[in-house]
Amino acid sequence: MSAALDVRELSVHAGSTPLVQGVSFEIPPGGALTVLGESGSGKSLMAQALLARLPAGLRSGGELRLQGRTMDAASLRAAWGRRIALLPQEPWAALDPTMRVGAQVAEVHRWVRGLDAAGAQRAAAEALAGLGLAAPVLRRHPHQISGGMAQRVALAATLAGGAPLVLVDEPTKGLDTERRDEVVALLRGVMAAGGAVLTITHDVAVARALGGQLLVMREAGVVEQGEAAAVFAAPRHAYTRELIAADPAHWAPRRAPAAPAHGAPLIEARGLSLARGGQRLFDGLDLRIGRGERWALLGPSGAGKTSLGNVLLGLLPPDAGELRRAPGLAPLALQKLYQDPLAAFAPQVPLGQALEDFRRRHRLPAARLHTLRDRLGLPAALLERRPAAVSGGELQRLALLRVMLLEPALLFADEPSSRLDPITQRDVLRLLQAELDTHGTALLLVTHDAALAAHMAEHRLHIGGVQ
Repeated sequence: MSAALDVRELSVHAGSTPLVQGVSFEIPPGGALTVLGESGSGKSLMAQALLARLPAGLRSGGELRLQGRTMDAASLRAAWGRRIALLPQEPWAALDPTMRVGAQVAEVHRWVRGLDAAGAQRAAAEALAGLGLAAPVLRRHPHQISGGMAQRVALAATLAGGAPLVLVDEPTKGLDTERRDEVVALLRGVMAAGGAVLTITHDVAVARALGGQLLVMREAGVVEQGEAAAVFAAPRHAYTRELIAADPAHWAPRRAPAAPAHGAPLIEARGLSLARGGQRLFDGLDLRIGRGERWALLGPSGAGKTSLGNVLLGLLPPDAGELRRAPGLAPLALQKLYQDPLAAFAPQVPLGQALEDFRRRHRLPAARLHTLRDRLGLPAALLERRPAAVSGGELQRLALLRVMLLEPALLFADEPSSRLDPITQRDVLRLLQAELDTHGTALLLVTHDAALAAHMAEHRLHIGGVQ
């Protein structure tokens, strides 16, 4: 039986610069290949090359066979949806902002799978219910749902066509443990039906659960490859060992400051209430955030964590309640790191130009920008590209660089490391902690990782909600 996917010496170049090189693997029908590795090592570019959808200016090389047939760019594009399907790293890029989410999933069931209109709607509702999305969610548009919900909708649309080969790029980011396990079960269901799954992830738990083969990438190449169970049991390469050890579960919890914050709080909320899309997210909520305090905001996907942060920053009005902010705060004192880094940058503006425009607009020192860029591991050559031509992890670090330059009084960080590999996440969050300490910045952190929350914050606020 032919391999579902057979790849030989895959490469991606930007001019003469290798971004991916020497990647070879096979995935049998019913098998899994999981790709781990550092942010910016070329994992997402590899997936884009496999579908002949690289950004402009990049070229690929190597040989690719799909179910025994050698594929070129034209035949790969013709296979989209029916023979090979992709869940991209950023779900917002996969969803039509003008269509309700249920209709988007139903559309794939109807036009790719071949169901009639009524059958397509039923299939879409069943698929989304299986991912914890109730009927009211199906009638919303993408901008009316959370990042975790959008991730699940995009996954349901990806799987709807029944393609025998599925590529999923970070399918569980922004999801709580229960929803993550549901996604893993769906992918294992694809495998049980004879389909092949290629998963790109930073979540070691997902890689362990999927089994099959494991491929570890660093600096555009493969450093370790083999059966997942064997690699996890006895990793040969030092980078693989460090990657596994860098999981937040191994980090030390944060100690509370020796003395409590003094003076008026930065933000004080009393009796806050908010409903979105007919669902009550929180009601009668009280919260006081002092200067320099660290808060972790926890709760299931879609519970209203991002909405609460937006209310506290004045980006969204509450339905009821009282909100006070400290007097005399500078206009840029309250800052937000968005959950979707791609949406935080102008798509047609090179990143270097965007950062320079930002620096000049706010009269910030160039030396500090360069220092932070180096400490965040962002090479200068990266700034020549547009946002779509860099990885989600690189964009996430660029967004963090931009907000750190402003030295805010309060930072609302919405899943700020969800696109980072464990090692980069550890190093970047250490730098963020140091910057917060230096400038006395308060933190409101949204995360689904309890270990990460314990490491970053001494206070926790749990929000429940209807999914």
